[in-house]
Amino acid sequence: MDRPMIVVNFKTYATASGSEAESLLAAMEAHADGPATMVAVASAFDLAILAQQANGVEVWSQHLDPVGLGGYTGWLEPQTALHRGAKGSIINHAEHKVELDHVRTLLEMLPEGFPVCACAADVEEAKALARLNPTYIAVEPPELIGGDISVTTADPAIVSDTVAAVKAVNPKVRVLCGAGVKSGKDVATALELGAEGVLLASGVTKATDVHAVLSDLVASL
Repeated sequence: MDRPMIVVNFKTYATASGSEAESLLAAMEAHADGPATMVAVASAFDLAILAQQANGVEVWSQHLDPVGLGGYTGWLEPQTALHRGAKGSIINHAEHKVELDHVRTLLEMLPEGFPVCACAADVEEAKALARLNPTYIAVEPPELIGGDISVTTADPAIVSDTVAAVKAVNPKVRVLCGAGVKSGKDVATALELGAEGVLLASGVTKATDVHAVLSDLVASL
């Protein structure tokens, strides 16, 4: 198996946008040679400059739309995202839900090997997404997103149940978990429950000492 994934969603936090996004990327790069694969999920405005600067950290898009080049004002067109350096994307995050057809069509448009992490609120949604064959599925109970209690503590069964359900549908899909993940203990527990990494945001983006948090996240790997 590849290294566990630490996927940090920058969202549009002030502490992870513009010049602050560049600083956060630099902090992640300092840990890129460690035991985890580091992924920075950047806003469309910051993606190109972060992709140019990235060294050892994959830069992903926060969203893509299944549209081509043309009259699609305000949409996030995949071909340009790839041209600007996107190495992957998340889709269907709890803060930007889409229909299954959106995910299906997008996956059909993207080149082979371009990683996509589809987010799921529960086991049933994870199973439906697994049938579409994304690279990853991240299970994130929406009520725990941004909170102080990790899904690995509040609802560990949803992690293990999602892993089992996804693997039963499509064993090629790797499962991540998120919502409230903030510590190395949370990461270690996620792996014990069968996940292959974590998707988190505020635990890193709002940290007063980002380097300390990143060090802790990989300490038990």
